[in-house]
Amino acid sequence: MTIRLYNTLTRQKEEFKPLEEGKVKMYVCGPTVYNYIHIGNARPAIVFDTVRRYLEYRDYDVKFVSNFTDVDDKLIKAANELGEEVPTIAKRFIDAYFEDTGALGCQKADIHPTVTDNIDTIIEFISALVDKGFAYESQSDVYYRTRKFDGYGKLSHQSIDELKVGARIDVGDKKEDELDFVLWKSAKEGEISWESPWGHGRPGWHIECSAMAKRYLGDTIDIHAGGQDLTFPHHENEIAQSEALTGKPFAKYWLHNGYINIDNEKMSKSLGNFVLVHDIIKEHDPQVLRFFMLSVHYRHPINYNLELLENAKTALDRIRTSYDNLQHRKETSANLADHDQEWFDKVAGLKDQFIEAMDDDFNTANGISSLFELSRQANYYLMEKNTSTAVIDSFLAQFEEFFGVLGLSLASEELVDEEIDELIEKRLQARKDRDFQLADEIRDTLKARNIILEDTPQGTRWKRG
Repeated sequence: MTIRLYNTLTRQKEEFKPLEEGKVKMYVCGPTVYNYIHIGNARPAIVFDTVRRYLEYRDYDVKFVSNFTDVDDKLIKAANELGEEVPTIAKRFIDAYFEDTGALGCQKADIHPTVTDNIDTIIEFISALVDKGFAYESQSDVYYRTRKFDGYGKLSHQSIDELKVGARIDVGDKKEDELDFVLWKSAKEGEISWESPWGHGRPGWHIECSAMAKRYLGDTIDIHAGGQDLTFPHHENEIAQSEALTGKPFAKYWLHNGYINIDNEKMSKSLGNFVLVHDIIKEHDPQVLRFFMLSVHYRHPINYNLELLENAKTALDRIRTSYDNLQHRKETSANLADHDQEWFDKVAGLKDQFIEAMDDDFNTANGISSLFELSRQANYYLMEKNTSTAVIDSFLAQFEEFFGVLGLSLASEELVDEEIDELIEKRLQARKDRDFQLADEIRDTLKARNIILEDTPQGTRWKRG
């Protein structure tokens, strides 16, 4: 089986062939850390964490780099409003990023570089572009000569005459051309800044990733990824900078995830539908948000609302229940041989189906369909009067394998004490009503959540296993 992925650069699916056999160099653009991340930031974090997991599952050695923009106009504005230093705010929200994405099941990158730790690297990069004639100084700012780079527009598939100046690019008298973009910004009074050949200032937005990707991964990388909104101008400008400097392709494959809408409207602060992950996971299992994100192919837009999130919770709970039921049945199963091979073949077939889905441009939506079918087949198997330990182990192992690739946990969010007490009260009432089936179901639910009950003459006691 071969992985095929959709390359934004060529606008087609291509067979994945890394630069070095068995190894992958992958760079993902990270957030500007002036606030908690919103669900738009969460989607690439989840998507490309899953891509990394799948590549590792397919035995690739992945070196994964994802940056933080820790100095920026938004950070300076926040610092001024709060009366704090820029590094203080950046550190607070980097820590919050790790907390929130960790709850979402995202692994840390191998390297999380920051702009402030790479100022010398960035200055060196800009100086080399000036020496090559691709950049120029103007009133203590440094700009990139966009029209000098012949390949400009190849990622966004626009001719240079069709392009408009993108976000974060200031048009003014300092530029030779309106399409030129800033590499180094001269400092205003009181702003955080660093000494450079052009005076005190700080890097422009686009130069950061070019410099950090080159430093940590080399001149050419396998995969560069990020949100669809970064295609132009950010990633287009990265290509122009990097390839002008090195004369080599910057990235072989470009992956971009689709947008998120809120109740079928584009997420926007002006519309008041701006949703922070930090707030969502206070009320909802963060694993449900991850499951929800992966239920749609990463390149497609996804619509978010609480009803859809609740539907995702129900679906995930159903799968987890199948897994829990297998574990319970295993305790009373025997080492049978009848019909075992038939079930082994079904499980193996679903594994092949899952891999086929993920090989097709990391199609987690179809991968989750395989997971649902695994759950359905497990439920069918548990309806048999006699079950085999070996078959149950096969099902359990496949659940764990799928969940591991998707970065999901098979354990539900831990019950708080009040929820446990409520369930015990419901169980007590069910026993009084002689509804022993319901009472047993509640006991089994608690057992699956690692809660052990002990019925005593003084009442029911519980403890965490």
